[in-house]
Amino acid sequence: MSTFRYRCTDCRKEYGRDDVRYLCPACGAAWRPGMPLLGVLEAVFDTASLQGRIDKTRPDWSLLSAVEPRHFPPLTVGNTPLLAAPRLAASLKLGQLFLKNDGQNPSGSLKDRASFLVVAEALRLGESRVVAASTGNAASALAAVCASAGLEALIFVPEKAPRAKLVQMVMHGARLVPVKGTYDDAFALSLAFTQKRGGLNRNTAYHPLTIEGKKTVSLEVAQQLGFEPPDAVFVSVGDGVILAGVHKGFADLVAVGLLPRLPRLIAVQAEKSDAVHRFIRTGAYQNALAPTTVADSISVSCPSNAYWARRAVQETKGLSLTVTDEELLSAQRALAASSGVFAEPAAAAAYAGLQKLQAGPDALPATAKVVVLVTGHGLKDVDAALQSVTIPPAIEPTLDAVPV
Repeated sequence: MSTFRYRCTDCRKEYGRDDVRYLCPACGAAWRPGMPLLGVLEAVFDTASLQGRIDKTRPDWSLLSAVEPRHFPPLTVGNTPLLAAPRLAASLKLGQLFLKNDGQNPSGSLKDRASFLVVAEALRLGESRVVAASTGNAASALAAVCASAGLEALIFVPEKAPRAKLVQMVMHGARLVPVKGTYDDAFALSLAFTQKRGGLNRNTAYHPLTIEGKKTVSLEVAQQLGFEPPDAVFVSVGDGVILAGVHKGFADLVAVGLLPRLPRLIAVQAEKSDAVHRFIRTGAYQNALAPTTVADSISVSCPSNAYWARRAVQETKGLSLTVTDEELLSAQRALAASSGVFAEPAAAAAYAGLQKLQAGPDALPATAKVVVLVTGHGLKDVDAALQSVTIPPAIEPTLDAVPV
């Protein structure tokens, strides 16, 4: 592992590894519930000392890890496939289209990556309980990783979280606390709990290692593409932490000399949960007033990491767009039927965004190499998928009854 320091993304002040745990003490003090987090910390590595030290043929990613491998939980996370999708590419007039299928992580989502690193940090610190607020995937991930490590997972979830995700949490032995309200209500309550009753809080962006954990998806994509960067990466966006993690991973790779440039990051939000999109487009932040969408994992009124998300798009010369629930569900079916990848609605948002972009005046050229990040498995929310499919009725067990 390389040495690192935490740097505040607002005031730029730096802190030693164990001098801070969550937000910048100075900037974070001004944060109040109902607004994006202030003082989010970024792990800054001594990248100059790492140049030439990481072998492209067998990269040692522990050199860019903020927790030593000896603290890692037993559950294996990451190393998910990057799949070529030629049928989808042809339909969109693209030469190269790849799907990074993080639905193949142990709990079925990319958020296993963040939970893995935060639980590793809890083991390093000797904490026995990890607390989180989640619409489902982060909590399922935390429950699974805590189960492997023998730690308690305490989860605050909105009461309307999908049943499949709630079942995952309970099956993994988590202590589940459904909250009458939104994700934002659960987020605030979880912070109050850890402040008064202890435990390590895993909330996205609030704990900086959630971003460090999610950045590993970029390290893998780069390695799987032979360290030839894609032209664009499409990312579904809710609170902005996955987008920040993807940005951080590619930025670290450029800083250590493994990539020549950053890929463009394309942020895709649900039409009614569009706070990050509007912030990117206008420069003026405002909460999403009614973030109701079939894509529960990206349904957020107040995205915790809005500031870094906007920076990620700007620094990579990317863009943002929104998609409707109908476009999400249509994209979900197209992904499954033409690539074999069954994505939950929030994960399908990234592909819906690519479809929308290619149908308009800003379409990517046929020569573009594109990666779509598939963040979660479709079995996470079967009820949502049932909104766009019809299960045929049963027939009599005779050959004549089989439809032609």
